[in-house]
Amino acid sequence: MASVHESLYFNPMMTNGVVHANVFGIKDWVTPYKISVLALLYEMTASKITLPERRRLNKLILPLQQGPDLTLGQFLKTVEECCPQTAYAVKLRLHEMADGEVKDMEFFFFTLPTPFTAFDSEAFKTSVVGLFMRHMLLAYNKLSFSQVYKLLKSLQQYYHSHYAKPTDGHVGLPALVADDSDMDLTSTEDTVGDRGDKEELDTPLHVSDLQCDTSPSRGPLSQKQAEYFLARQAYLLKNDENKALKPAALQEELNNMLKFNPDFAEAHYLNYLNSMRVQDIFLSTHSLLHYFDRLILSGNEGKSNGDEGYGRSLRYAALNLASLHCRFGHYHQADLALQEAIRIAQESNDHVCLQHCLSWLYTLEQMKGSDSTVLTEDSVKMAAHFCLPYLASLGIQSLVQQGATHGKTAHKLMDALKDTDILHWKHSLSELIEISLAQTTSIWRMYGKSTMALQQAQLLLNMSSLEPVNFGVQQNNTEAFTVALCHLAELHAEQGLYSAASEVIHHLKEQFPPHTQSAKLWMLCDLKIQFQRHMNEGKYHMAEQLVTAISALNKTEGLYRKAQVLKALNRSTEAYNILQRLQVHCEKSKCTEMVIRVMLCTAELHWESSGFSTALPLLLQALALARQHHLQSLASEAVLHLAFTQLMLGVPEQALSVLHEAIEPVLAHGAVMDKGRAMLLAARCQIAVAGFWPKGQGQAADLNLVVLAVDTLNEAEAYFSKLNCKERLRDVYYLKAQLHHSLGQTPQCNKSAMLFRLLDQELQSPGLPLSM
Repeated sequence: MASVHESLYFNPMMTNGVVHANVFGIKDWVTPYKISVLALLYEMTASKITLPERRRLNKLILPLQQGPDLTLGQFLKTVEECCPQTAYAVKLRLHEMADGEVKDMEFFFFTLPTPFTAFDSEAFKTSVVGLFMRHMLLAYNKLSFSQVYKLLKSLQQYYHSHYAKPTDGHVGLPALVADDSDMDLTSTEDTVGDRGDKEELDTPLHVSDLQCDTSPSRGPLSQKQAEYFLARQAYLLKNDENKALKPAALQEELNNMLKFNPDFAEAHYLNYLNSMRVQDIFLSTHSLLHYFDRLILSGNEGKSNGDEGYGRSLRYAALNLASLHCRFGHYHQADLALQEAIRIAQESNDHVCLQHCLSWLYTLEQMKGSDSTVLTEDSVKMAAHFCLPYLASLGIQSLVQQGATHGKTAHKLMDALKDTDILHWKHSLSELIEISLAQTTSIWRMYGKSTMALQQAQLLLNMSSLEPVNFGVQQNNTEAFTVALCHLAELHAEQGLYSAASEVIHHLKEQFPPHTQSAKLWMLCDLKIQFQRHMNEGKYHMAEQLVTAISALNKTEGLYRKAQVLKALNRSTEAYNILQRLQVHCEKSKCTEMVIRVMLCTAELHWESSGFSTALPLLLQALALARQHHLQSLASEAVLHLAFTQLMLGVPEQALSVLHEAIEPVLAHGAVMDKGRAMLLAARCQIAVAGFWPKGQGQAADLNLVVLAVDTLNEAEAYFSKLNCKERLRDVYYLKAQLHHSLGQTPQCNKSAMLFRLLDQELQSPGLPLSM
């Protein structure tokens, strides 16, 4: 009967009917820490606790039972955070046993209200607490008197070590755990074995992982504690990497775990995930191969599935190796591993694995820069045929991304995403729902619809997760949330709300430390915001210092920003050479947005040499490309450039007509700088159409248009003041002074002239010509 109970409740590792100690060598039932947990359950039943405190304690019970053993100080501190009154009662209960005799501990176990002895017990027999109490009582009742005495001594040392003074010498936990042979639950008598082989196993358990303590491990874990630790860390790495152990601390814990059991496959896999965090290609590959080696050698899959289990491990090992090489950009090695996985899956007729391989195949083609539309469409069809909604949805999202870059209209893409959303909600695929919303935010942003992008980002950030929230994780630390928050920061910065953008970036820094996989996204976002702010404020040398950091994260963005700085510093030849190289590169990689930006920047270089007619073909080409791909913001910017070119070529009426076409979307969705530039250009066009000339010919001007130009300049001044753009404010004040002088408004003229003079002295750099 005892062996039946052991197999049912203790679930030890068994071989040929013989019960062995688990591979980590620690019996995790009758320990001083478990007695402390029992004391907590006793006081929760015996004392009166408020409902909120009881709820907090109930949520704490499972981590306390399943987690590694805590020191008494950590245990009491954890309980005290939930209910100080109960923590004090537990301390008194432990004090009675630690300062008493064996009979006091015997009395505690005898009076313990369990669901098997007390009718008024709040725990059910089959509940987690009920089974825990039964395990403890069965284990305690199997101890001989000498084992009970040693347990009492361990409890006394466990209790008094918490109150030991530093001068008394640190009472470590190694003395707290009784000898394995004495505490063996399979024997009712003292065993005399070879203790020399077990001394290295008689070490204390890990420090609590409840608060993700990064202190080094002090010994092996039991099988259950090791599985709990691995499950917890893997969950945190997936959903909230910031709350997981730091890479170095987790590596140390895993090394200690593998030291006692090198064949623990799950530990190797977590080691692989941890290595991926720090981009360690050697260790991640090493750990991944060891994981599948141990999985195959352990025979876990072979026993359940025969030869099929062995082959399944092999093909998924090759598939995971392919994904690893994809992440590190080793496309040739990834292709070889993928072909191997496909070959093995075809031999085994594994359609699910083949679908995963096909998904990675079109992903690999996209990373290489090839057109993978046909492969993606085939993947979606086959995934739908084999009822694999996750892979089908991923394929559709990939097609939407390709369609956005290839110029598909917004309504077609949104219809496709709507169909996938129905699939997500039907199957509760919360991760894909988040990706879909982040993708929608990016698409609206690319199309220049900042209001819609802001709405989608807010919708994602305020969405409740469909997954159960475990370990206190707030399901908002995935890459999708990083993308949404980065868009949110950039949208605020575009409107001149730098303090709000800074708060968003600060939140991203806290949630995604530099070692996390999503950190590059907010790093690049932060650098781009700082760069644009320095450029707006005319601090070109400070902006130049950021170019190197931007290039380290994104070479294309870095080159474009470098060309912008060189153009602002009047180093036109260097800027032109960089732009030409960048345009060739972007045309090969089919980066349409950057191609259009490069064309607009090249046209601005032609302006500086008065080559306005030379800039026209570039601007028309950029406008056609923007409209073909439905990029409204870039199309509006191209129209503004065309209007300015026409103004410089002496056709202000045509320029003003063209400007009216683009100014509405700019004011509705554009950045503050774009709004200010548009209003300043509109004022110049109005001045030119009115026939106003600064040198004494203002009488023949259309005064209504002149007054309208003053109002337009006031709007431009408000926009530029928001960004502290002093160079453009200087141009605005100069024009306002001229217009007020022609209208006979002397006070306003003097004020504008004074502001212009102050800014001119402060900048001490030649401004743009008045015609500019």
